Amino acid sequence: MNFGNLGFGEILVILVIVLLLFGAKRIPEIAGSLGKGINEFKRNLSDAQRQITEAPRAEQQVAAPSAPVNAIREEERPEPKRLMQ
Repeated sequence: MNFGNLGFGEILVILVIVLLLFGAKRIPEIAGSLGKGINEFKRNLSDAQRQITEAPRAEQQVAAPSAPVNAIREEERPEPKRLMQ
């Protein structure tokens, strides 16, 4: 088991120091908080990525409408109501 330039002995020493500093009861709490923080970071990162990729699609839809909203063809206009005489 080799993590970069750290060997098994160095990792074991670091874990013992962490255990002495924080105690056995606090280590699970710290690990849980760290895990929640990493999950929140990943979620925010994927949300930001999705917003970046979806933004151009929304702008294309708004920028190029197929027809003006108020344009009505002559055939579609309703006949004016005639007053009774």
